[in-house]
Amino acid sequence: MAPRRSSAAEAEEQEPEEGTVKLQFNEPLTWRPGKPIPIDTLLKRLDRLTGELAEMDQEATDAGSLVKVAKDVASNQLLNHKDKGVRAYTACCVVDILRLCAPDAPFTPSQLKDFFNLTVTSIIPSLFDPSNSYNNQHKYALRSLAEIKSIVLLLDVDGSESLLLHLFSTIFDGVSGSKSASGEQVAKDVEYSMQELLSVLVEDATSLPAKVVDVMMAQFLRAAAPGSGREKHNHAPIDDKQATLLAKEEPEAYQIVKHLCQVFPDKMARFVSQYFSDVIVDATNFAGTSGHRDGDAEDDEGPSGPTESDLRELRKAHTLIREIWKAAPQILQNVVPQVDAELSADNVHLRQLATETLGDMISGIGAAGPPPPPTLDPAAYPPLRLDDEDKTEAPAANILTTPLSALSFSQTHHTTFHNFLSRRNDKAAAIRAAWTTAVGYILSTSAGGIGLGREDETALIQGIGEKLSDSDEKVRLAAVKAVECFSFRDVILKLGPSGGVGKEGSVLSTLADRCRDKKPAVRVAAMSLLGKLWGVATGELLAGHEAVTAALGAVPSRIYNSFYANDLELNVLLDRVIYECLVPLAYPPLPKKASKSAASNGSSQAAGAANFDPDAIRAERILLLVRSLDATGKKAFFAMQARRPQFAHVLETYIKQCDQFNGGVTDDDGPKKLANLTKTTRYISQFFPDGTKSEQELYRFAKLNDRRSYNLIKFVIGQEHDFKTVHKALKELMKRIQTSKDPAIRDTLLPLLYRSGCLMFNRSHLATIMEYSRSDKDNMGAAAHEILNEISQRNPDLFKTHIGQLCKDLVDQAPTQTRENDPAIVETLKACSTYAQKYPKDVPADKEFVRTMINYALYGQPARAAKYAVNIMLAKKDEKSLVSATDLLQRTLKDWSYGAKHFLNRLATVSQLELLAPKVTLEDEEKILSMAVQEVLLEVRTEASSKDPDWVDDADLDEECQAKCLALKTLANRLRSTEDVDEAKEKAKPVWKLFMKLVRSKGELSKTKKTPKHHRARLRLLAAQLLLKLCTQKHFDEMLSADDFNAVSLTTQDAIQEVRHGFIKKLQKYLADNKLRSRFYTIVFLMAFEPSADFKQRTETWIRSRARHFQDHKQPVLEAVMPRLLSLLAHHPDYSAELDELVDHARYMLFYVSLVATESNLGLIYKYAERVKQTQDALDAGSNNHQVLSDLAQAVIRNWQEKKNWVFNAYPGRVGLPVGLYTALKSHDEAQAIAEKQLVPDGIDEKLDELLRAMDRKKKRKSVDDRGESHQPSKKARVQSKASATPKEAKSAKSAAPKKAGSTPKPKKTKAKKPETEREISNAERRRSGRSRNANRSYMERDSEDDDEEMLDGVAEWTYENGDGSGSGSEDEGENDGGEDKQEARSGTEDEAEAEAGEKSEQEEEAAVVQEKAVTPSEKKKASTTKAASKSKAKAAPAREEKEEDDKSGSELSKPEEGDIEMEDANTNKGEEEEEQNEEKADEDEDENQEDEEESEASPPPPPSRNTRKAKASASAAPARKAKRAAAKSKAAPKAKPATAKGAEKAAEKAAPPAKAGGRATRGRK
Repeated sequence: MAPRRSSAAEAEEQEPEEGTVKLQFNEPLTWRPGKPIPIDTLLKRLDRLTGELAEMDQEATDAGSLVKVAKDVASNQLLNHKDKGVRAYTACCVVDILRLCAPDAPFTPSQLKDFFNLTVTSIIPSLFDPSNSYNNQHKYALRSLAEIKSIVLLLDVDGSESLLLHLFSTIFDGVSGSKSASGEQVAKDVEYSMQELLSVLVEDATSLPAKVVDVMMAQFLRAAAPGSGREKHNHAPIDDKQATLLAKEEPEAYQIVKHLCQVFPDKMARFVSQYFSDVIVDATNFAGTSGHRDGDAEDDEGPSGPTESDLRELRKAHTLIREIWKAAPQILQNVVPQVDAELSADNVHLRQLATETLGDMISGIGAAGPPPPPTLDPAAYPPLRLDDEDKTEAPAANILTTPLSALSFSQTHHTTFHNFLSRRNDKAAAIRAAWTTAVGYILSTSAGGIGLGREDETALIQGIGEKLSDSDEKVRLAAVKAVECFSFRDVILKLGPSGGVGKEGSVLSTLADRCRDKKPAVRVAAMSLLGKLWGVATGELLAGHEAVTAALGAVPSRIYNSFYANDLELNVLLDRVIYECLVPLAYPPLPKKASKSAASNGSSQAAGAANFDPDAIRAERILLLVRSLDATGKKAFFAMQARRPQFAHVLETYIKQCDQFNGGVTDDDGPKKLANLTKTTRYISQFFPDGTKSEQELYRFAKLNDRRSYNLIKFVIGQEHDFKTVHKALKELMKRIQTSKDPAIRDTLLPLLYRSGCLMFNRSHLATIMEYSRSDKDNMGAAAHEILNEISQRNPDLFKTHIGQLCKDLVDQAPTQTRENDPAIVETLKACSTYAQKYPKDVPADKEFVRTMINYALYGQPARAAKYAVNIMLAKKDEKSLVSATDLLQRTLKDWSYGAKHFLNRLATVSQLELLAPKVTLEDEEKILSMAVQEVLLEVRTEASSKDPDWVDDADLDEECQAKCLALKTLANRLRSTEDVDEAKEKAKPVWKLFMKLVRSKGELSKTKKTPKHHRARLRLLAAQLLLKLCTQKHFDEMLSADDFNAVSLTTQDAIQEVRHGFIKKLQKYLADNKLRSRFYTIVFLMAFEPSADFKQRTETWIRSRARHFQDHKQPVLEAVMPRLLSLLAHHPDYSAELDELVDHARYMLFYVSLVATESNLGLIYKYAERVKQTQDALDAGSNNHQVLSDLAQAVIRNWQEKKNWVFNAYPGRVGLPVGLYTALKSHDEAQAIAEKQLVPDGIDEKLDELLRAMDRKKKRKSVDDRGESHQPSKKARVQSKASATPKEAKSAKSAAPKKAGSTPKPKKTKAKKPETEREISNAERRRSGRSRNANRSYMERDSEDDDEEMLDGVAEWTYENGDGSGSGSEDEGENDGGEDKQEARSGTEDEAEAEAGEKSEQEEEAAVVQEKAVTPSEKKKASTTKAASKSKAKAAPAREEKEEDDKSGSELSKPEEGDIEMEDANTNKGEEEEEQNEEKADEDEDENQEDEEESEASPPPPPSRNTRKAKASASAAPARKAKRAAAKSKAAPKAKPATAKGAEKAAEKAAPPAKAGGRATRGRK
C-alpha cells in the first residue's frame, strides 16, 4: 500500500512543478495465460482509459506515464481480441497514445504493424455499417488517424504494400458499395475522414505500389456502365426503362480518387504516367512505328502487332484515359504524348483506338460514353423554336454522360491536336470513320463545353463535309451520324453559316446529296435526318427566321427530287420520310389533359385546347411543304398525289380478291380466284425493291383472311373519310399486323397504304387550304391555289362538299368595270373551271352566277381569268350556255379596238369562245381574224432596243406581247374547233404558214420594224408549241411536212434556254399522253448538246422511261426513230462531211444509242442505220448526207457494242423506212456501188474511241447510259491521260490523211440566212449549245473541264438502277404532270392489256416503209398478205378496245406518217394486186429464196473495226462474193425500174388508205 501512496504523493508533488498531467489510469489490461479478464470488466476499464486519454492534451501530458499503458494496449491480447468492442476501444487508446506521444510513437514496429492490421481489417470495414454498436469508437479512431496524420506510420512498417492495397481497396469498395444490412448509407463525415486519410498517405508517400495505383485508377472506371464499351455507345439508343438502372452521379470512390488527383496533381501525374507506360508504350512497341501512315493498307499489320488480349487491355486503358481527362486532366501531361505516338503506329487497331480516344478527350466524353443524341421530334406541337430550345424540359441530367473538359485540349496539347486532325486523310476507312464520329462529338459538345477556336471549328466542319462525300460507305454513314449528334440549334448556328441545303458545296448540301446515295444505309440515315430537321424547323420557317430558312428551307425539294431517280427502294424510303418526318401522320399530337389544379387556376389552357384544330394545323404544315418546294420538287409532289387514285384502285381490287379468296377456302372457282389474286399481287410487287418478298407477303396477308383488316384498309383509301378516321384506321391496322402471326407483312403493306391512302389531300384539309387561298396568310396563298388546282384536275371529287363555298367566294369577289378583283381569286376560278368540266351539273346556273362569270371574262385580272370564266359558262354545253356565250361575245366585240381598257380580257374571251363555241363566233369571224392578225400580230408597237432582255417572265410580260400570244392561240383554237376535216385543212393553210414563218424567222413577222427580242422568243416558242398541239389531231399532223418538221425540231436548240425547255416539256407531255405520233420522239435526241446539265439529265431519265415502257410492251418505237434521226441530222444546218464536224453528229447518235440501245435491240438499230445507206434522200435527191451518216451511225453502234462488250445479234427480219424521207435507188448497180463505198473519212474510228473515252472520264460514280445488261465489259475502258495542250490552244491544221477512193467530195454547206435582229453570232454556233466553235481543233487534245461539260453534263450525279439493271426510270410524273404515271400505274391487269393493245396500234401506225430492193410480184403478195393478217387481227380485237381506239383524239393516227406508203403499195393499187396474185404465186418460192439471199448480204454482223472491213473488201475471196451478188442483181434489176417509177407516181398522187382501228399496216418485218 505504501508504494502506491508514495507514487500518488510523488505525482502530486511533481504536477505543480512540471505543469504536466500524468495518466491516472492504473488498472491491469493484460492477463496471465489461463486467467483472462472478463470482457465486461475489460470493456469498462478500456472505456475509462479511452475517456481519460481523450481528455488529455499532448502538450500538457507526461509522455512517461503512457509507457505502461502503451505496452498493454499494443499487446496481442487486446489487438487480436475476439470481442469487437475490445478491439474498438483498443484502437481508440492506440490512436490517442499516438496523438499524445507524437512524433515519437511508443510502439515497436511489430506493434505498429499489428495495430494497422487491426485498423485495415477491422476498424475501417466496420465503419461501413453505421448500425454497429461501436460505430462511435470506429469513427473516433478513423478521425484521429486522419487529423493527426499518424496513418503515415503505416508507410514505414514491414509489409506496408499489402496493407496499403488492403486499405485503399477496402475504402473504395466500402464507400461505393451497396447499403448495409440495416439499409443505412455511410455517413458523409466518415467518407470525408477516409478521404483525408488517403490524402495523408498520398501526400507523404514518395511512391505508391503499382497495385495501389491500379486500384486507384480502377475507380475511374466506375463511371462506365457494367459491360459497356465505346463500341456499344456509338449511336445506340438507350431504352428509357433500362436507363433508370444506370448510375446518374459520380460514385463515392470515384470522387475520392478525383479529389486526390486534383489536390496532388504532380505526384499523381507521376504515378499515372508510370501506370500507362506499362500498358501503352509496350503495345505501341509491339506494333512498331513508322510515322504517320496515310497510305497503309488496313490488313498490312504484320506478325508483330498486339494480340487480342493486349488490345483488350489497351481499350481498358484508353477508356480510363478518357475518364481521367474528364475528371483531372492535369495528371495526364505525360500520357497524352504516349497516345499521340499511337497515331503513328503501323497497326490499324492502335491508330483507330488512339483516334477515338483523342476525339473523346477533346469532346470531354468519359468512360460512360457519349451523351444520347438530341431528340428531333417532327410531330411535336407547337414546333421547337430556337429561343425555346434551352428552356425545354430535358430528362434528368446524367453527369457521367455529360461531356466536360476542364482544359482546352487544342491549347494544352497543340501538336497532338493537329496530329489528330491529320487522321482525316488516313487510308484506312475505319480510322476515317472514327475520326468523323469524333469530330461530330467535338463540334456538338463545343469541345466539352470549353469552346473551340474559330479556325479549328471551321476546319472540323469542313472535314465533316468532306467525309460526307468519302468513297467508303462506312465513312459517309459516320458523317451522317455525326450530324445527328447536333441539336437543332447547333445545326443552324454551326453548320448553317457555311451554307444551307441549297448552297452547293456546303455541309448541309452534301448531306442532302446523300439522299441519293448508292448504299441504302447511308441514304436512309441522310433522308431521315433531313426530314426530321425540317419537321422540327417548321415553327421557325413559318415565322420567317432568316437563318433557319437559309439553312433548311430547301430540304423538301432535295428530298422530293430523289423521286426522279425512280429507284424502287428509294421510293419506299421517300414515302416513309414524307409521312413520318415531313408531314407525320401523328402531327399534331392531341394536347395533354390539363390537371385539376391547372383548370381551377385559370381557363387559358382549356381555351387553348378548345381552339386546337388538328386539321387546320396539319393543313398548314402541308402548305408550308408545298411552299418550300422548287419547280421540280412540286412536280414530283403533285405526281405522287396524282398516282394515289390508281394505287387506291389497285389496292381495292386486291382487297376484293382477298375477300373472294377467303383464306384459301373457296368453292369450285378456287383456281380462278387464286390466279386472279396471284396476278394482282405480282402486279403490285413490281413497285417494291424485293418483288418476290413483297408478293409472298401479300399472299400471306390474304391467307390470314382478317376481315377487320380489310375494312380498315377501305377506311384508309376511301376519300370520303376524314383524316381522323383514316389515321385511326391506319394505326389500328398496323397494330393488328404487328401482333399477328406474320408481322413482316407490315414492310410491304405500309408503303402501299402510304401511296394509296387519303393522307395528304384529305377532305379535312380543304377548308383550311381554301381559307389560305383567300387570305394569303404567311405568303402561302400561291401554294394553296396550286393545291386547289391540282385537286380540281386530279381528284375533283374532293370538292363536292366545298364547291358551294368556292362559287360563293367567286361571287363575293367578282370584278366590275370600276372595281378590280383580287388576283389570287383567279386560282379559285381555275379550280372551279376544272371541277365544272367533270361535274357540270354541280355548278350553279342562276343568273347571278352567270353574270359573275361574264364580269370575270370582261374585267377579271389577270386576263387569263377570262379563259376560266368562259369554261365555267360553257361547261354544260346546253342552249342556255350558248345564249350566255352569245351575249358575252356581243359585249366583247362592242367598241373593240386595240389598246382599249380590258383589251386582253376581250381577246382571251374571244380565243376561248373560238374553241368552245365556234358557232357563236362564226358570224364575226372576219372581225376576229382582222384584229388578231392585222391589228395585233403584224404590228410592232414596242420599240426594239439593244438592251432588251432575251426573255421576260410571265409576270413581267408587257401587254403587247400578251396580246400577240392570245392572238396566236385564237388562230389555233379556231382550227381545233373546226369539225369538218376538209374545212379545217383549208382554214389551216394560212395559219400554218404564219406559224412556220415564226419558227423559221425566229419569231419575226414584221418586214418593216424590228420586234423586241423577248417578244420574238415568246412568239416562236408559242408557235412551235401550238404546232405540236395541232399535230395531236390526225389531219393537222398530215400537214406537217418533213421540211416543216425539221424546222420545228430546231427549236430544241434555240439560243434561249426558256424556249428550249418550254418546247421540250410540251413535247414530252404530248408524247407521254400518246397524243403525238412516234416520229416526234426524234426531236428529243437533238438535246445531245443541251447546256443545262440538270434539265438534260431529267430528259435522259424520261427517254429511258419511255424506252423501257416500249420494251416492256415489245414495241420497237424508239428503235424506228434511228432512220428519222439520220434524216434530221442530214438536213441539219450544221451538217458538214469534215471529220471534226462528223464527230459532232456522232455525239447525237451516241446520245441516242446510250439511251435506247440494249443488247437485245442493238441488231435492230443497226439494221435501220444500215438500210438508210441503201436509199435516196427524198427531200434532196442530189444529197448523200444521209448515206454518210449511215456509215457514221454504224461505226458508232459498233464502238458502243465493243465498249459494252455485248454479243451482237443481227436482226433477221426486214425493216422499212418512211417514204416521205427516203426513196428507193434507181438501180441495183447504184445500190451495190454505194454499199461498197466507205463515205466517212479516215480516222473516224479513232475519233469515236476518244469520244467514248471522254465519256468514261465523266463517269465518276455511275454511267448515265449504263443499262445494266447481263454481259458486262470484260475489262475496264482504257482512260487516256490528259493532253498537255490547253483547251484554248488551236491545232495548227486538221488531219491530212487522204480520204478513201470511194468517198464523195465534201458538199457545199448551205448557210442559213441571218435575220438582222439576231445577235452577232452564227446560227450554227448558237445551235451547238456548248460545242466547240473552232473547227480546226482536234478532239485528241480536248480534255479540259469545258470539254467535259460539253460531253455529257450531269453524268457525275448519282443515278440509280433497278433490279434488272436498267437505268433510272421514268420521271414523267414530275416532268409531265403525271402523264406518264397515268400510263404505267394501271389499276389491274385488265388495264395492262388495254395499254398493250393501244401500243400495238401505235406500232402498226408506222406503216410506210421502203423495201430493201426493187419490188417483185412476190413481195407485193407478201405485203397484201400481211395487211390481210393485220386486218383479221383487228377484227378479233374486243369491241371495247376498238371503240376506245377510235375515240382517242390524235393519239392513234390510221394513216402512215408523212403521207408515206409502202413502196410496193405505191407501185400498184388494190385491183392490180388482185390481178397479179396468180402470177406472184408461181414465182413465190423463187422470190423468197432471192429475198433471203439479198437479206443476208444486206445485213451482215458488224465487223469489229473499219480496217477489218477494208481488208475483207480487198481479200482474195472477193470474186466468189461478187459472183453471188451478180446473180442476185440479174434477178432483181429488171423488176426494179418499172416498180420504182410507178411507185413514185402513185406516192405523189394519193396517200395510203386508212387502216381500221386495232390493226395497221406492218413495218415490213417478217
